[in-house]
Amino acid sequence: MDSPRTRSRVLRPVALLASLACSLALVAGCADSGSSSSSSSSSSSKKGATTAQAAVPMASDDLQNDYLKVIKEVLPSVVQIQASSDLGSGVVYDDQGHIVTNAHVVGDEKTFKVTTANSEDVLTAQLVYSYPAQDLAVVKLDKVPDGLKAATFADSSKVEVGQIVLAMGSPLGLSSSVTQGIVSATGRTVSEGSTGGGTGATIANMVQTSAAINPGNSGGALVNLNGQVIGIPTLAATDPNFGGGAAPGIGFAIPSSMVKTVADQIVKDGKVTDSGRAALGITARTVVDDSYQAAGVAVVEVKSGGAADKAGIRAGDIITRLGDTDITTITSLSEALAADKPGQKTTVTYSRNGASKKVDVTLGEQ
Repeated sequence: MDSPRTRSRVLRPVALLASLACSLALVAGCADSGSSSSSSSSSSSKKGATTAQAAVPMASDDLQNDYLKVIKEVLPSVVQIQASSDLGSGVVYDDQGHIVTNAHVVGDEKTFKVTTANSEDVLTAQLVYSYPAQDLAVVKLDKVPDGLKAATFADSSKVEVGQIVLAMGSPLGLSSSVTQGIVSATGRTVSEGSTGGGTGATIANMVQTSAAINPGNSGGALVNLNGQVIGIPTLAATDPNFGGGAAPGIGFAIPSSMVKTVADQIVKDGKVTDSGRAALGITARTVVDDSYQAAGVAVVEVKSGGAADKAGIRAGDIITRLGDTDITTITSLSEALAADKPGQKTTVTYSRNGASKKVDVTLGEQ
């Protein structure tokens, strides 16, 4: 029987401390060398080196203890979610049994099996709402088990490059797995593919991490050393030069502040009522030039009363620029809009019947 498909779509602290310890040893060895006998200097040097060497395992032990503490605190809040043929991860959002995960983990299904980290009992859950535009979803356990622990979500605006993080989830179906790395970048805008189960979403302000993100990690937790979730692992970068395989050490997580914004609305209202995502209110497709190179976005349909409609943009127009950003593909348009907010004013450059035009637009909401 085939196993379910999984979805996923340090620094070396000891080495660093060892380098620091060597510096300390050199300083200790040189201390008072101008006013002490060679015997005294040698004794002092040995004593300093011994002290510095002892600092390395102590610091290493402290870091390891931090890891162990965080894992003990947070891992019970990370669950495995299984649909009929797909498998991913989720994070317990509150003590009412709500679990936040990726929209691509739940797909089109409504009912799921859930396994918690501290039990082999299989629980059932129902979909509350899926929001593919941000690749987030919330499911709710039919029965809340005793001791279910909600995770704590951090303010992701305070996340810094270089922070040590742990990724928790069920990579390749291996439940309650933990990998470690650092935050390697913030503020990334990343577009998912729409094939292979992806939602096609373009997501702004993602957290980039070197912690391993593998199929099945999707919907799990990216956690700082304070035991707070800073993001939901969602994507691993792929390298088109190597057959589209995963690029090691480059993964992306939806920032926790956006997760809270979306999940709070779903828990309260059963849907997303305020996406915070800018939109033109059009259906469009990429067009190519005579050299078969992507050259803009053709408007196929304009939503009545939407931003484009109010600005006078019509079906057949080809958008080539949004604000200061050149637009060549649907993806580039989505990424440009992801950086803007509803109600924001911008300019749209487009061509109509071969003539270039520019119009001011007040962006709507997706």
